[in-house]
Amino acid sequence: MTEESGPAEGAGPRRELRATVLIGAGDTWHHRPLSAEIVHRAHAAGLAGASVFHGVEGFGAGSMVHTSRLLSLSEGLPVAVVIVDRPERVRAFLPELDGLIGSGLLMLDEVEVVRYGHGHRRRGGDR
Repeated sequence: MTEESGPAEGAGPRRELRATVLIGAGDTWHHRPLSAEIVHRAHAAGLAGASVFHGVEGFGAGSMVHTSRLLSLSEGLPVAVVIVDRPERVRAFLPELDGLIGSGLLMLDEVEVVRYGHGHRRRGGDR
């Protein structure tokens, strides 16, 4: 196992920590999408991975339902930024988020990582 590639092929599941940041699609940081800023900071910090998921409907602290079905309510659609790595690495990254997230939600939960790494799939799905 290496720091960059995670568990070796066939290794058992590992306990990792997942940070999920729920923000709005229109949230920005210095004229840049907030989700992009979080991903780039996670990458610069050397975390194992970060992904952005765009929601089609949801509501938050303001209790107004935003949906992609109505153009007038589509501006505040939910966005989830998900970061996964070893617990100590995720927790060390949390101060980076303190100044970024104005109105949003940060959730932490333990997860089992079964397989991840840098391998390329061969034909037939074998690694």
